[in-house]
Amino acid sequence: MGRFIIITIYLLMISVSFASAQTEMADTMRSNGKIYVVVTVLATIFAGIFAYLVMLDRKISRIEKEKSA
Repeated sequence: MGRFIIITIYLLMISVSFASAQTEMADTMRSNGKIYVVVTVLATIFAGIFAYLVMLDRKISRIEKEKSA
């Protein structure tokens, strides 16, 4: 579970660094207000992946406990 949290934090830091990059496309999107849509979509995708990994970890832990009992 600890690895999933570290990986998720790492991916979030990477996505934030990409979102804050000073490129012409990012400046254009920022001036149009669309950069917030991109950041929101990325945050939603990463939140979904994180939730899925947490659910999967819980299921695997439950199955491991049932097998050992």
